[in-house]
Amino acid sequence: MKKIVVTYFLLVMFLLPNCCFAANYDYTYELLDAPGGSTAYRLTVSVTSSLYEYYINEDHSIMRTDDLAKFVTPTPLKPIADDLWSIYNDDEDFANGVLMIVHQIPYYESQPQKYPVETIVENEGDCDLFSFVVASIMMAGGLDVVLLLYETQSHMNVGVNLSHEPDDARSAGYYYSYDGKRYYVAECTGGDWENGWRVGELPDMLDGAQARVITLEGSEQSSPGQVSSSFSTSVSSSLSLSFSTRFVFSGSAVTIGGSISPALSDKNVTLYVSSNGSPFSVLVTVTTDSDGRYLYMWRPSSTGTYSVRASWSGDDDYTGADSNINTLIVVPLEWLMMGGMVIFSLVILIVVTLATRRKLSEEPEAYEESEVAGYSENF
Repeated sequence: MKKIVVTYFLLVMFLLPNCCFAANYDYTYELLDAPGGSTAYRLTVSVTSSLYEYYINEDHSIMRTDDLAKFVTPTPLKPIADDLWSIYNDDEDFANGVLMIVHQIPYYESQPQKYPVETIVENEGDCDLFSFVVASIMMAGGLDVVLLLYETQSHMNVGVNLSHEPDDARSAGYYYSYDGKRYYVAECTGGDWENGWRVGELPDMLDGAQARVITLEGSEQSSPGQVSSSFSTSVSSSLSLSFSTRFVFSGSAVTIGGSISPALSDKNVTLYVSSNGSPFSVLVTVTTDSDGRYLYMWRPSSTGTYSVRASWSGDDDYTGADSNINTLIVVPLEWLMMGGMVIFSLVILIVVTLATRRKLSEEPEAYEESEVAGYSENF
């Protein structure tokens, strides 16, 4: 009975249509060429659903204070840093530009800690989450940064080492010394992006406060994808995914393939896999060919129902995209043997049945012939 139920479930899953495409999360931020500057820019950041879900499913636990560094993720936010460097030519202006961005995200106390991609998508956060975003973009832009934790004040902001003393600070540039360097305070809270905190300015509540310096050696070293970022209107793209078959026996391989449209070569496509309803995790990253196509031969490690999706992060001209979610069913090899036995048994049953019917159809004829012969002898 249990095998019948499992078989029925797998057949239902196999017959279900593939999931539809997921939309991206898009946000726009205003920027000035410098604090109090006159030239305005508008930066659009786009995040794929798969990248957001990846960070939702990452480990959010904290065993010790230094673990806070793992929430600093420079790789996925590097496109933002690259765009900022296209309009700034000074590390102080760059750092203040990062603060302009985070000052536009609404303040909301949050628990537990979250990764920057989560904060951008959910468009809310507190001092900790804002600090992770700021540190990630600054680090992606090549700046030397640390997290500053004020345990007594239950507050966090960022310290950034600059090539010169802050010129735009409206007060004496405040810094904390660590390892022979000056890390100027970058306050990440505040809702006024045009006139908010600038690098080197210290909130009154932190005057004289002791800060614990958290270095970023423990920050994330790699990511399966990135946000897309642009000052211009990016063109939408799409990404397809398909299997060579949607039903295989254990130990067998299946080919996963698809393409980016329009055809874009040498682009990284990340394949995510979910087994039996578990969260998606990274399967592999592949590269598109000259026609924008990608292929990957996969041999699932165990039986069950697998869901696979593909994602690419986008570039300066195109927004990233997620593919549809395809379902693959992997059944035990024993089922093939059982199926062969069933087919063999059916063949034997058919042969025996046909032979039996033939024998039964011949016996009445023989009986009739014997009756006729006996009747003739009597006369």
